Amino acid sequence: AHLRAACNDSLQRLHLERIDLYQLHTPDPKVPFEESIGELARLRQQGKIRHIGVSNVTLAQLKQARALVPVVSVQNRYNLGDRSFEDVLQYCATERLAFLPWAPLAGRASPRLVPWESTAEEIAKAHAVSSAQVALAWLLARSRALLPIPGTSSRAHLEDNVAAAALHLTPTELQQLS
Repeated sequence: AHLRAACNDSLQRLHLERIDLYQLHTPDPKVPFEESIGELARLRQQGKIRHIGVSNVTLAQLKQARALVPVVSVQNRYNLGDRSFEDVLQYCATERLAFLPWAPLAGRASPRLVPWESTAEEIAKAHAVSSAQVALAWLLARSRALLPIPGTSSRAHLEDNVAAAALHLTPTELQQLS
């Protein structure tokens, strides 16, 4: 019921008849996963959504969803410091699904730099770019399935993020970050 209401509310707010990509964010542990996916399938059959995506899912959940409906994208946390969904990324690459990493620029958890952060800063200095650009460039080079979705709070951040697409890291730099 929540998914149906949220979809209808989105359609109304956006003044649309159909949403091109509708993501199921964070499966509700109180609702069987297949029921949530089934509701998305019904919304798709009714023409309210064109494509279905899932978020914050395990590889098993992604496979379960794909057994029920066509899934075109996965939106899971993934960045230089958190690669816990590597298996999902690999599956998406193999199956030609988009992988939209959220929190692609995850920041420091403590005042001390962890190894990948100091490496990213060194590489950023060598290229005269920001460490955020290095993190995004690493993601873009990591897999063709990856489509990072960094947030931005200003035009300057947006321009910095977009400029990362032009940054080409060397194989050595990619290995150091990996």
